[in-house]
Amino acid sequence: MRRGSGDIVIRNKKASHDYEFLEKFVAGIKLTGTEIKSIRLGKAALADSYCIFRDNELFIKGMHIAEYYWGNLNNHDPLRERKLLLTRKELNKIGRKVKETGLTIIVIKVFLNERGLAKAEIALARGKKEYDKRETIKRRDTDREIDRYIRNSG
Repeated sequence: MRRGSGDIVIRNKKASHDYEFLEKFVAGIKLTGTEIKSIRLGKAALADSYCIFRDNELFIKGMHIAEYYWGNLNNHDPLRERKLLLTRKELNKIGRKVKETGLTIIVIKVFLNERGLAKAEIALARGKKEYDKRETIKRRDTDREIDRYIRNSG
């Protein structure tokens, strides 16, 4: 297996249930050496992560990357803020939309690209209401039943 062959994907499963994604972006993540090693081992969680602006730069908060087992005194803080690497144009666009419409920036997944670099897929999102969540679940269940019926009848 080649280094960084792109098979590591850490997903935020809760995000698609709680939010409606309006626009998605892919951003690089500024990491330390022990952080990237932990991600390559799949030791990260996105459960309560979100993005914030500080000094016209975007940071991920709440992303947990476990300490690297073989790391020594140079190990990282598991919950530290991590800078996202986006173009100025993308940052301005996201910042404008967040200020104008009150949208949230959610981390959907973290993955390794073909070069072995860690990337984050983020989305401008609007929180779903309770009835929207029920509607999504109902639609998913009916789609499953239709697929099951088609598979069994053919």
